[in-house]
Amino acid sequence: MSLLHSLIQKHYYTVIKAFKSLSLCLLCLLCVNQPVVFAQNNDAKKDLSSVKQKIEQQKAAIKLTDEQQQHIQKQLKRDDLAIAKTAAKMNDTQGKQQQTQVKIKQLNKQQQVLETKKKQQEDVLAEQIRSAYSAGHHDYLKLLLNQQGPNKVQRTLTYYQYLNDARMTSIENFEQVLIELGKIEQQQQQQAEQLQVLVAEQKQQKQAIEEKQQERKQTLKTLNSQILSSKQRLNKLEGEEKSLIQTLARIQAQLQKEKELKGLSKLKKKLKWPVRGRIAHSFGTKKQGYLRWKGVLLNAGVGKSVKTIHNGTVLFADWLKGYGLVIVVDHGEGYMSLYGHNQTLLKGVGDRVEIGEPIALVGQSGGQSQSGLYFEIRHKGKPVNPKLWCK
Repeated sequence: MSLLHSLIQKHYYTVIKAFKSLSLCLLCLLCVNQPVVFAQNNDAKKDLSSVKQKIEQQKAAIKLTDEQQQHIQKQLKRDDLAIAKTAAKMNDTQGKQQQTQVKIKQLNKQQQVLETKKKQQEDVLAEQIRSAYSAGHHDYLKLLLNQQGPNKVQRTLTYYQYLNDARMTSIENFEQVLIELGKIEQQQQQQAEQLQVLVAEQKQQKQAIEEKQQERKQTLKTLNSQILSSKQRLNKLEGEEKSLIQTLARIQAQLQKEKELKGLSKLKKKLKWPVRGRIAHSFGTKKQGYLRWKGVLLNAGVGKSVKTIHNGTVLFADWLKGYGLVIVVDHGEGYMSLYGHNQTLLKGVGDRVEIGEPIALVGQSGGQSQSGLYFEIRHKGKPVNPKLWCK
């Protein structure tokens, strides 16, 4: 026991020293690991906060993009309506210009007639003057004092009086012709000045419409700069088509059938296209995704007349998202025709139109990059192929 006790005492301080060293190491390890765990926890919280912030920023960006798109759509509508208003004035000015030109032609014809009369009367006066000069060697006094018989003198005086009356009548007619000719020339001057004013107005209107078109191009550029995915484009087209269907459904619900409108059932392959132009997109072809064209898109220049395919009554005439300025005509028996992307509308709701009558002007409203006419025929709300009716 004394030997064991001696060994313990001998190594006691060594054991205690080793134990203290071990404890100190453990304590150091705990002190080192604890801040690492705290740091990892803080980093995770910061990452989570950053992700949440990015999500909120993305939501805000999407919301801002939607608001910008809505603003651009409203601006596009305002541009289309401004162009329509200017184009309508320009169309009216062209009509007045044609009337003025017709009036000037009429005045020119009247002037030619009066010039002819003037020449004829100048010839008559010249002949009368020559006759008077030839017979003018004897004045009235000589005739009275000569030795000839009174009957002969009386006949001569009567002849002179007749020549004088004829000459005075010719002079009066000549003066009247000159007065009328002066009036004609004054009217011609007024009409020419009016024509110059109309031409100047037309030039200003043309400049205004070109400026509006430039504004719209900038609007379209801004709208197209916001890149849309295929799904977004599909949703956009679906929304536009849904809006059109809802509008047509509302029109159909409000429609009061007119007995004199016999529909289009007996007119297949007998109607003319509303405007001449190549078909850019045919009925039933693929439009986007599973969507297909419900009508046809006809290529045509801006300002060309859009004519109704048959007699009917205008049911709708307004701007429609995706289709621009649209006019819809009821033909009776559930048949309707639709004309979209117009520059301006020449008819209003309730107007009666006859076959071939101009109802609009071709444009590119509704966000189109090129001018053209979108054309549909529907029967009881269902789209049908226009090629079956138009030739």
